[in-house]
Amino acid sequence: MNGVNGPQNGQPHLDHADGQYFLTEAYKVILEEVLCKGTDVKEKVCDWHDPEELSALLDLELREGGESHHQLLQRVRDVAKYSVKTNHPRFFNQLFAGVDYHSLAGRFLTEALNTSQYTYEVAPVFVLMENVMLTKLRSMVGWPQGDGIFCPGGSVSNMYAMNVARYRAYPQVKVQGLWAVPRLAAFTSQESHYSLCKAASFLGIGLDNVFMVKVNERYFMQTDLLELLPFLTQGAVPFLVSATSGTTIQGAFDPLDRIADICDKNKLWMHVDAAWGGSVLFSKKHKHLMKGIERADSLAWNPHKMLLAGLQCCVFLLKDNTDLLKQCHCANATYLFQQDKFYDMRMDTGDKSVQCGRKVDCLKLWLMWKAVGTEGLAERVDKVFKLARYLVREMSKREGFQLVNEPQFVNVCFWYIPPSLRGKEGNNDYQEKLSKVAPVIKERMMRKGSMMVGYQPLREKVNFFRMVIISPHISQEDMDFFLDEIERLGKDLYNAL
Repeated sequence: MNGVNGPQNGQPHLDHADGQYFLTEAYKVILEEVLCKGTDVKEKVCDWHDPEELSALLDLELREGGESHHQLLQRVRDVAKYSVKTNHPRFFNQLFAGVDYHSLAGRFLTEALNTSQYTYEVAPVFVLMENVMLTKLRSMVGWPQGDGIFCPGGSVSNMYAMNVARYRAYPQVKVQGLWAVPRLAAFTSQESHYSLCKAASFLGIGLDNVFMVKVNERYFMQTDLLELLPFLTQGAVPFLVSATSGTTIQGAFDPLDRIADICDKNKLWMHVDAAWGGSVLFSKKHKHLMKGIERADSLAWNPHKMLLAGLQCCVFLLKDNTDLLKQCHCANATYLFQQDKFYDMRMDTGDKSVQCGRKVDCLKLWLMWKAVGTEGLAERVDKVFKLARYLVREMSKREGFQLVNEPQFVNVCFWYIPPSLRGKEGNNDYQEKLSKVAPVIKERMMRKGSMMVGYQPLREKVNFFRMVIISPHISQEDMDFFLDEIERLGKDLYNAL
């Protein structure tokens, strides 16, 4: 095979047959290392190395000459070997985990087709597919009509919400800039995602004008404080309330009906960041957590999280059907959006986005949904809820596990109290020592490669673990292993504290 041992005829790796042979062999490596070993509970979640050592193992340097297929296949194998296996049953570290093979096929196909989702002429299949997906997702929210777009992340969806909300209230801002609008104020929860603050900064609204509403003992927004919003803004004009369905750390759901009442009363845009929790809408048993969502004006929802659609798959949905999204974002570039095209120009959706080139993110969700159906996706949601409840019950049977709060969702937040700290809660240095437990256990599990779970402090609370249960491939045995492993890694903690 030409090119197997290196570049041929001065045109390195440009022959189709040569490239297809390499791709076939590379796929075999990916299948073995990522999808077979990477989902095998007997394999490591990660093969940890410190940065200097890992750099040497990977040989990351770029040189003047190219490499042979044999060398390149080893590069593929090395990348797979030393990367974190997020498909592994013991990966609990992020708000994404596991693999859906139909979605993965959609991701492969998306990459191979390599098109941009901005006009019907270059992405006809995907323009139609995206419209179908957005319509279906809106119907689950309770909006028979509306608008939307796939976005590169929930953070961008939240920024879109803030931008569109401001544009609806003050459309002149698009042309005249910030001088044309009063000082504005947005409201969100203390537990909301940091992207709301970033959006306010990027859009010129300012961090000082994002008012963080305190949460109650269940970690959702205290709506009685929202009643005071005219008195909290120090002269700024309220224009947006961003509620959260499924907060990042605690998994809390804000009371949407109550927030909608306040927004209606004050004529404010109501956005819901449901990037994490939106998938409860599939579940008949758990969708009550988002009761009142149909009253919102916009919604962020990330199917790449609980639904396993694969990174990244995020939608921004709106109730509005007056083309507000396009009016807010469009620039009418004539080289892309010619007004005399031979087909319906409404099919060119690219001007709804702040991007020009836009990756196709709908295919992976569509193919997965086609494969398992709405009922299959609902079963996934219900299963991880059951596993989270099982984990909480098992924790209650073991000494040393202390919940931060009773979970609403599939985030299980807890402290592990090693034997050396039990019974010493009244000591002056107890909190300081407790804060060191999670970091030490995390380092041990990473170096061992046995599992991954995150930790963090939260305001006055010292470091605690956030166990997130997402993948439908995991079992009660994995939950038992998790508890056993925390105990194994932390039982001898004394000098380290």
